[in-house]
This record gives sequence, C-alpha cells and structure tokens, in this order.
Amino acid sequence: MGVTAPTTTRGSRWATLRPWLAVAARLGLAAVWFLAGGSKVGDLAASGRAVHAYQVMPYDVATVVGAALPFVELALGVLLLVGLATRLAAGVSAALLTVFVAGIASAWARGLAIDCGCFGTGGELAAGQSPSYGPEILRDLGFLALAGFLLIWPRTPVSVDGWLAGAPPVEDEDE
Repeated sequence: MGVTAPTTTRGSRWATLRPWLAVAARLGLAAVWFLAGGSKVGDLAASGRAVHAYQVMPYDVATVVGAALPFVELALGVLLLVGLATRLAAGVSAALLTVFVAGIASAWARGLAIDCGCFGTGGELAAGQSPSYGPEILRDLGFLALAGFLLIWPRTPVSVDGWLAGAPPVEDEDE
C-alpha cells in the first residue's frame, strides 16, 4: 500500500482566488489611469508645466511629454478596463510608474518643492508649502505592485483577452 500526500486546499484556493485578484488589480489600475489622465486632459499646458517642474528636460520637450501623457494614461485605462493586451498595458504601466517614482525621488533628492502633478496640474508649490514625496512614492509603488501582478498573471475572467483566447483564462498557472 503506497503512501499518498495529503490533499492541500491551499493551491486550489490560490487557483480560485488569483484570477479575481487579477481582475481587481486590472480594474484598480484602470481607475488610477482614468483619474490621472482625466484630471490632466482638460489643461494640457498645465500638464506640460508640471512635467517641466521636475527640471529633467528642456521646456519644449516637457510640454510635449506633458500634453501626451494624459492620452497615454487614458489609453492604458481603456485597455485595462476591458482586459485587452493586459500584459502589454501592465508593462507600459510598470515602466511609467517606475519613471514617476524615479522622478519624484529625484525631485526630493534635489530639494525641489513641487506637486507631482499625478492627479492634477502639479508644478511648483507656493512658498511655505511642503511637498509630500514619501506618500507619493509609496502610493506609486503600490500601483507598481498591481502592474507587476498583472505582468505575471495577465489573463483574467471578464476580459477581452480571455474571450479572444476562447477558453476560461484561469487554468494556466504558468503564464
């Protein structure tokens, strides 16, 4: 008589929970991009000034980057909301968030007093105002964790990716 390993429910619980955690990560990150892009798209010049406040690129380049950024953020929001090209959207999100964290850390290290411009116009702070770089970096690292989760497990239920695959997108643990 052979000895069999006891059945574990831990693996099956993870297999059941993981796809729904990925849905939550996908929708949460989509909401972040919609809020970020939506708060800037109405005033592209202000978005450009916010990028320029970081003092890492010439004014003309910063205004172009600032004007394009809200549309990139909104496009990422749409892709993540519907679950289309999820791994690609997560990768671009991770890259952008890494740049944002580096930019905020750089501003902090150089003693700049700016509002990050993440969810609004941003730019230089008025005299006497102090920046909140630590919480901004921690917030963006949390968003980066969501993007990382989706890089590892991009296929989720209720997504165009899953529908295009023609099968339930939750079976393959080795994506």
